[in-house]
Amino acid sequence: MKLDLQEIETFLRVVELGGVSRAAEDLALSKSVVSKRLSDLEQRLGAKLLHRSTRKVGPTENGLGFYRQAKDALRELQQAAEAATYTDSGLRGRLHMLAPMSFGTLWLAPLLAEFMALHPQLKITLHLDDRISDFEREGYDLCVRVAHIGDSALIARKLASSARLLCCSPAYAARHGVPQRIEELLEHDCIGYSNVVSGQFWSFDSRDSSGDLLSLTPRGRFASNNGEAMCAMALAGQGLALLPSFIVQPHLRSGALLEVLPQARPPAYAIYALYPRSSRASHKVLALCDFLQQRLADAPWEHP
Repeated sequence: MKLDLQEIETFLRVVELGGVSRAAEDLALSKSVVSKRLSDLEQRLGAKLLHRSTRKVGPTENGLGFYRQAKDALRELQQAAEAATYTDSGLRGRLHMLAPMSFGTLWLAPLLAEFMALHPQLKITLHLDDRISDFEREGYDLCVRVAHIGDSALIARKLASSARLLCCSPAYAARHGVPQRIEELLEHDCIGYSNVVSGQFWSFDSRDSSGDLLSLTPRGRFASNNGEAMCAMALAGQGLALLPSFIVQPHLRSGALLEVLPQARPPAYAIYALYPRSSRASHKVLALCDFLQQRLADAPWEHP
């Protein structure tokens, strides 16, 4: 049986992205070309691989089994090709990356531009999204996350740390005063982070009688799933915001924001690069991790 790699790659992206239209956009193809590749692949295999409806496309039982084995086989083939073609002139191929919106725009994208200048044959697709996704199913080679990482099916390499700072504008402080104790935060407008449940609780490095971190549920009129939107609200004097230093440090240096309760900062976040355990990482993934680790280790946002 003679198989076509383009058909297989197209099938994988359709499964990972959940539809023909999204796969066509991702692959820069027309929907008709994607549909024909899928039909041709099913005809070659003599098996129905996909359930199709007007709203959704998903794998059949046979399709899911083929997806899993083909995904691993294609990854190994790509790694073999990389190993055979890698030269001192640089890396080649494509990297699919996922990163949070604010960190991706403020810090990651400029570093990727530097990395691509060193490796002109390398292509990178960067998807920015603050949500936690099904990493492998959606086809990413590498993910950058700003979070506490627990048990994971992914290998995690720490790139940097980012302090978390409670801030407000001078205008807000003039109108409402600056809280001197954690308990006073309940009397203030607080700007919430709506993306994860843990964002609904603020924990501070000030221990209670049991030795636990002091925590509270902030109250306020505005919440967002994006740090830059929260920062914009704080700059506009709409409340107190708990944000990573890589977003707020320029505003603290300029005086546009003031740090609140610096003596009881919440625990810092670590910034990680994550990639699958299921197979050996490619040369390009490891090289990019090394590059990011080197450039971010001293937390450049902390320096003017």
